[in-house]
Amino acid sequence: MMEEPEVELVVDAQALIGESPVWSPAEGALYWADVSGKVLCRTDHATGATQRWRVPDDLGGYAILPGGDGAIVALRSGIHRLDLRTNEVALLVEPPFDPRTHRFNECGIDPAGRLWLGEMFDPLPGIDAEPTSGPLHSFTLANGLVTHDVKARTANGFAWSADGTAFMLAHTNEDVIERIAFDVDAGTLGHRSVFARVDPQIGQPDGACFDAEGYYWTALHGGGRLHRYAPDGTLDRVIRLPVDDPTMPTFGGPALDVLYVTTACHGRADGDSHAGGLFRLRPGQRGRPTPPFGG
Repeated sequence: MMEEPEVELVVDAQALIGESPVWSPAEGALYWADVSGKVLCRTDHATGATQRWRVPDDLGGYAILPGGDGAIVALRSGIHRLDLRTNEVALLVEPPFDPRTHRFNECGIDPAGRLWLGEMFDPLPGIDAEPTSGPLHSFTLANGLVTHDVKARTANGFAWSADGTAFMLAHTNEDVIERIAFDVDAGTLGHRSVFARVDPQIGQPDGACFDAEGYYWTALHGGGRLHRYAPDGTLDRVIRLPVDDPTMPTFGGPALDVLYVTTACHGRADGDSHAGGLFRLRPGQRGRPTPPFGG
């Protein structure tokens, strides 16, 4: 049995909903977001020093532009370009949903460089509405926002297989992870099948990533643990964390052998657990590089 790795607190961020960690090999740093805290962060791998950019509203996804001086940010109010030098935002696309009831949630870049975004039913305070599912979207600067016919009430767990033929989608509310056939050239989704089911008593599947061996890592929100699944969907490994609400893992570090994990505190006082912090550990596996945004 593999030894339990030490889990290190990197940034005691107290993020309301820490999310979407992305390793930048060129900068030796990790980008990540606090969705409800309305901030994009960049943490230096060597020092832990963290830079922050404030955005006008809930930040559901992003992509760092080539050159590192800008980002595409998917806000409740639409898709914007964020200037990382001036912190100015410029609207590119209006939201494809009613921002009173929904926001973007979850993001990932496919092997061709498209930014994929999910939706989440998350009404603003005072808005009374019935929960509804929203579709997945892909975005490039060349083609704008493209809406796809796969829906989720809370989309999570985006990840692509090494050969680009499979796309993973976690339905957090339904405790199910799907494997969906993917056409890299066309950027379309095909046949859907159940990859794994999660017992809701031990948490719900949230953000995820693949490692270099083709195993799928997912954070169990509310369960304080990470699950590693074999390519056939069987549970291979469980790593317990010092906080209840991990949100997403990703591999980073110069050798891609460090697993970073974002977490959420949801505004709750949580004693000394450092909920909402950014953590990292060395699980004994390596990751794969994240494709750059190529839109």
